[in-house]
Amino acid sequence: MRALLIDDERLARAELKRLLAAHPDVEIVGEAVNAADGVAQINALKPDLIFLDVQMPGGSGFDMLAALDEAPDVIFTTAFDQYALQAFEVNALDYLQKPIQAARMASALQRCAARRQTTAATVAPKKLFIKDGERCWFVALQDIRLFESDGNYTRVYFDQHQPLMLRSLNQLEEKLDPQHFFRANRRHIVNLDHVASVETNESGGLDLTLSDRQRVEVSRRRAPQFKAIAIL
Repeated sequence: MRALLIDDERLARAELKRLLAAHPDVEIVGEAVNAADGVAQINALKPDLIFLDVQMPGGSGFDMLAALDEAPDVIFTTAFDQYALQAFEVNALDYLQKPIQAARMASALQRCAARRQTTAATVAPKKLFIKDGERCWFVALQDIRLFESDGNYTRVYFDQHQPLMLRSLNQLEEKLDPQHFFRANRRHIVNLDHVASVETNESGGLDLTLSDRQRVEVSRRRAPQFKAIAIL
């Protein structure tokens, strides 16, 4: 298991390395000292797991995750226990409070190994990290029904949630798989797996009904492309 350590304190990174030395199945592939460095290292090294400090200069661990195109598994490490609830709301593997105890480290790694075993037989779903104010989520892309443009932001529809993320619809479209996500019009990208029904409308476009009964119009210009992809 390839791990990346992200913490602005050198002694904290050294302590993580000492604790992880007792776990030969964990390979430390790199270290990062702040959020920007963490994003660069994750994009370059593609670790399976990151140990992430919450408070760092230039941006928190949550801000760093929000800047990623795809989120790896995360174990948070911090001296401040008030972040625990927020960490678990985002579906982190675990939350280790400093000074970290060896037994807690072992428990966190067992949790990580168990999750990896459950997904070993299948392709692990790609996850997006979304931060809207004080609330955060890890969301599998396959669970997102709709992306909706809102100025420089994009509203994301999944489960009963509709948070905003600080990325434009055009930025998201560049990263999404066009076999699963379709640009229906200027304001919407739909997950094709969540399209429940399709009807032709009077303007020559299409009206899509999603799995939550929300309706989205495919513009007349994009309708032929949708028909070709959806094999209507």
